[in-house]
Amino acid sequence: MGTDVRVKRVIAHLDCDAFYASVELLRRPELRGKAVIVAHDGPRSVVTTASYEARRYGVGSAMPLSRARRMCPHAILVPPNFEAYRATSKALWEIIGARLGRLQHLGLDEAYADLTGVEKPVRVLRELVEKVRAETGITVSVGLGPSRLIAKICSDLGKPAGFVAMGREEAAERFASVSPKLLPGIGPKSVERLRELGIETIGQLQNTPEETLAARFGVNHGRDLLRRAHFHDDSPVETDRVLKSRSNERTFDEDVDSLEELEQVLRRLARELCEGLERRGKRGRNVAIKVRLDDWTTVTRARTIDTFTHDAALVTEIALELLRAYAPPRPVRLLGVRVASFEEEGGGTPSPVAPPRNAAQLALPL
Repeated sequence: MGTDVRVKRVIAHLDCDAFYASVELLRRPELRGKAVIVAHDGPRSVVTTASYEARRYGVGSAMPLSRARRMCPHAILVPPNFEAYRATSKALWEIIGARLGRLQHLGLDEAYADLTGVEKPVRVLRELVEKVRAETGITVSVGLGPSRLIAKICSDLGKPAGFVAMGREEAAERFASVSPKLLPGIGPKSVERLRELGIETIGQLQNTPEETLAARFGVNHGRDLLRRAHFHDDSPVETDRVLKSRSNERTFDEDVDSLEELEQVLRRLARELCEGLERRGKRGRNVAIKVRLDDWTTVTRARTIDTFTHDAALVTEIALELLRAYAPPRPVRLLGVRVASFEEEGGGTPSPVAPPRNAAQLALPL
């Protein structure tokens, strides 16, 4: 009679601490210990990132620069230098990737790693983050758990230079008294709607009947809220070896209803995505955006072009056109961009007939 041996999943989330600001502090050591905001100077600019000294005043990524300056008027403004960020990112992920083969990159500064079956994963990760710090000057916070959900939460707990590991049952108990806003995917609007039901904590959400949540949020969203509250998550770490597309997305701390602000964020997402594609030698023909509204409605729009590309200017232009054509009717909680239909999948030369330029809605998620 055979023995059922189940290997426990071990997922890590590696997140560089205030990455762009950290690179700037390495380039300009005289700014260390000071409040620094990385952003272009302009009336519609948004914060790319901020040092921890500025974050103490409430300054956060994707915040309008005008608001950040009101919150922290003495902050030093530094324009972003993406060439420096790309070089540092390449160096640190080469160090990590040489030891951990299974990575899912999320922009320049964070990635998931699947360490299932790796012997002594805690030791491996501690040695890696120390090696990255010694060779690049960048500190990396690590979250470790049985799922991406728990790993992501854990990586935020001890920043900067944090290292937190936790199991599902421990997480469900430890965070029972915490607001549901802790959980990735539950934004301010959902928190407010939960509060209207008398649900103030994750523990209360855990004990809420699924039918109650379904009546308020819809069947799918209600079920998802309950799964998150119990810290259930079986989403895989999707490595380059199995990905059919690559995407970059951002969930906002506060829902965004300004098209100008959304366009700023989309430009950055598209640029970071194309930088990753270029590093990996990948070019695609299908460009898509993903928009999730404050009521959880999720819409994708896509366009297929007649050439393979990883050109940031072209991808950005198409993504912006798709966003403007959709014109989100409600505040946006998540925005993303995707490139798919890579050369190695397309069977050679693309069709000489250019597709229509109107945006087409896709059923497939990003």
